[in-house]
Amino acid sequence: MDTAEKLRQIKQSFRLRMNGSTSRSMREKGVDYHINWGVSLPDLKLMAKEYGKDYDLAIALWKEDIRECKILATMIMPAEQILPEVADIWMEQTPSQEIAEQAAFNLYQYAPFASEKAFQWVSSGMPLYQVCGYQILARLMYQGKEPNERSVNELLDQVQASVQDESIAVRHAAMTCIQRYAELGDEHLEKAVKAMKAVGVELY
Repeated sequence: MDTAEKLRQIKQSFRLRMNGSTSRSMREKGVDYHINWGVSLPDLKLMAKEYGKDYDLAIALWKEDIRECKILATMIMPAEQILPEVADIWMEQTPSQEIAEQAAFNLYQYAPFASEKAFQWVSSGMPLYQVCGYQILARLMYQGKEPNERSVNELLDQVQASVQDESIAVRHAAMTCIQRYAELGDEHLEKAVKAMKAVGVELY
């Protein structure tokens, strides 16, 4: 089956899995997509398993201005194949916090350039980029990956600024990230507490 046929099949199956109340609830909360079927994440995961990793299909899905297509694209894109410049294009075209978080969780954290891209995005000054960047870093640290000394200083500086950001989403993502960092060990905990105290924030 070629990519166009798979795409057509997927879009048809969204209708069968449609959840009108979820879709309506998202719209009421201001989460607006061109098309949103309200399909649940567990259903999308099952679909991703069915189609497997597929670069061409992921690219085709992402081009659709449909919530489910974008999330499914992040689930089936092979992390080792996505290029940094494609990740930049996808980030630029990310329409919502939900998609930013799904992309970080399903895809970007596993990409070879994850850490480098995450640091670029958290320092961008753009809320969705920052949320995605912090989510990636939090996931990397959850896997036990420790940032090097230079990265630690950069991280602490960024978090100090972000926990005072006007965006609740950025503040929350930064706090999650610094908590993951603090869990890496006593030395990290000490640095995290000290950095947060300097900007008047209690970490724990």
